[in-house]
Amino acid sequence: MSDPSRTVPPAAGRAGGSHSIPQESLASRTVGPVREDGADTSLGTAFTAVTQDITTLMQQEVALAKAEARQAASRAGQSAGMFAGAGVAAFLFVLFLSIALWWAIGDRTGLGWAALIVAFIWAVAGAVLALVAKKQLDRINGLEQTADTLAKVPNALKGQEERNR
Repeated sequence: MSDPSRTVPPAAGRAGGSHSIPQESLASRTVGPVREDGADTSLGTAFTAVTQDITTLMQQEVALAKAEARQAASRAGQSAGMFAGAGVAAFLFVLFLSIALWWAIGDRTGLGWAALIVAFIWAVAGAVLALVAKKQLDRINGLEQTADTLAKVPNALKGQEERNR
């Protein structure tokens, strides 16, 4: 990627100082004065260029991460909305199923007794679900692995990983 229109001025005190050398650039920009062998004349200039490139790379990575996070959040929001719609549909299904059961039982026992029977069925179902949920909550012990790992951090920072074993 040589561009003859971009030349480096001759260095002061160099023999044959009237000619110019085409400069090759990384990412189409000049880094600084270049010797005839193509090496940078200043370590500081090279360090500045590398620092700028790393800064640009990090900014691009952060921008990419933000865009991916926005896209993932948008998809999660859409999915949550669909789950909410499914929940409403399931509720309506159970509601109308309960009404149908109420009317079916009401043909034999009367609508008042049928309503009590359906309500009792739902009370039993709710009690069973509550007991199962309580049993599952009792089995939760917290963040055991995270607590164990965090306890090892101080020794690792001191260079004493063998104490963690």
